[in-house]
Amino acid sequence: MAIVTGGGTGVGRAVSLRLASMGAATVVVNYSKSRQEAEQTAAELERYGCKGLPFQADIGQADEARRMVDTVRSLQGRIDVLVNNAGTTRFVPHTDLNSLSDQMWSEILQVNLMGPFYCSRAAAPSLRETGGAIVNVTSIAGLRASGSSIPYSVSKAALIQLTRNLASALAPEVRVNAVAPGLVSSRWYRAAFGEEVAREQELRRAASTPLNSVATPDQIAQAVVAMIDCDFVTGECLVVDGGRSISY
Repeated sequence: MAIVTGGGTGVGRAVSLRLASMGAATVVVNYSKSRQEAEQTAAELERYGCKGLPFQADIGQADEARRMVDTVRSLQGRIDVLVNNAGTTRFVPHTDLNSLSDQMWSEILQVNLMGPFYCSRAAAPSLRETGGAIVNVTSIAGLRASGSSIPYSVSKAALIQLTRNLASALAPEVRVNAVAPGLVSSRWYRAAFGEEVAREQELRRAASTPLNSVATPDQIAQAVVAMIDCDFVTGECLVVDGGRSISY
């Protein structure tokens, strides 16, 4: 039984589908606003014989995260996997410090950092019982001075450290790891920049990447599932960027 936050779209959708294809009996497809997409993803899981459960909760709010986990535990009786994938950002040039309002910092940190903490804290007792695993979806921006904005990069760097701390705190029963994607070709990315600009940026990024491509959501999902399966790895952050970080 798995919970995937932000599970209806992009990487979250790909993770939900991969878990279902690999035999998960139930996947909770969490969403905050994308109800239609979450319901569609949940329906797609059925073709693998997996029960898909769309569940609305703003994981950046502690009581909402707790409500989701407690409801799932009550209905399903167990939790084996938690994938903290939900995230948010704002697009602000790193040099434009004056545009970074307190509200912007708070919104991004609340979802990208506090959300995974709230969900992990709520799920920890159940995961301890099942010898489960947590995977946090962070970003290459958490390892380098890059990304859509400074608050986003800082939130993802903090999530990598949270991964290490939770791995220590929840051992030996629960393994906690992270996956750090580079650029991912997704609908969200195209919506932010427009089809033409996004395509140009993808081509430019691919040209400077050893594997000569940018990632698909499913390639990130492969890495997430791998970290769930690796039963002697904890506290690690796996970079999934086609080797681009080694070519800087």
